Amino acid sequence: MKIAIASDHAAVDLKAELAGWLRAEGHEVDDLGPATADRVDYPDFGYKLAAAVASGAAERGIALCGSGIGISIAVNRNPACRCALVSEPLSAALAREHNDANVLALGARLTGADMARACVTAFLSTQFGGGRHSGRVEKLSQPAL
Repeated sequence: MKIAIASDHAAVDLKAELAGWLRAEGHEVDDLGPATADRVDYPDFGYKLAAAVASGAAERGIALCGSGIGISIAVNRNPACRCALVSEPLSAALAREHNDANVLALGARLTGADMARACVTAFLSTQFGGGRHSGRVEKLSQPAL
C-alpha cells in the first residue's frame, strides 16, 4: 500500500520510526516531512498530507503531532479526507470500518511506539464496512451549510 506520512517537530522521531517499520512491512512510504526536529507549523504538513491523499498519490495517510489534535484538524479541512485521531487499536479499526477514514492521526507525546504500531496495523488491515455507513460517509464530503 502507498502511505503518506507527515508530522510536526514534536513527532519527527515517531514519524521516522513508523516510516521505517512500514517500509520493512512492505509498504511504499512517502515521508512528507519534516526531516528534523526544528520547529515547524503542523498545519503546513497536515495540508501537504491531505493533498497527497486527496489526489490519490497515497492510498492512506498517517498524521502526527504532539497531541495529534492540531494536525488532524488541518487534514480534515480537505473535504476528501477523513482523518481520525486515535489512541488505541479499536478506535483505529472502527474509524476504517464505520467512517472509511483514510488518514490516521496519532499524538507522539501521548502514544508510545508500540501502541502507535498497533493502531496503524488495525487501521491498515480493516476494510470499510459499507452498508448503512455509506450514506453517512458520503455526507462527510458534502457538508450542508
